[in-house]
Amino acid sequence: MPVNVSAQELVARANARITALSPTEVVERRRDPGVLLVDIRDVRERKREGAIAGALHVPRGMLEFWVDPDSPYHKPALAEADSLILHCNKGWRSALAAATLQDMGCDNVAHMAGGFDRWRDEIGDVEPG
Repeated sequence: MPVNVSAQELVARANARITALSPTEVVERRRDPGVLLVDIRDVRERKREGAIAGALHVPRGMLEFWVDPDSPYHKPALAEADSLILHCNKGWRSALAAATLQDMGCDNVAHMAGGFDRWRDEIGDVEPG
């Protein structure tokens, strides 16, 4: 099936309109108790590679449903946070997800550029899977 827009173009478009934070900036922002770090990676990625302590796991396929207060799948922790910082493995899915949440009306959402891979390289604080 031919595509008119590549996945990387979609990521670039998302990155042009969302807030991207470095791992160091994420560490700084997490000092605010209203900030929630959200890991949207697949459960198998978390098991294989580990996780960032305190990050809420929200599978990417459920994110919109868990955020939406009118959804039967809504998770109150997402509504109670003042702001969300999303991360995936490389920062591609989280960029798309942050753009989608902005489309849903979530104003205080950002993503971690470079994702978990960059976090592991720069910060190194990872819990085993």
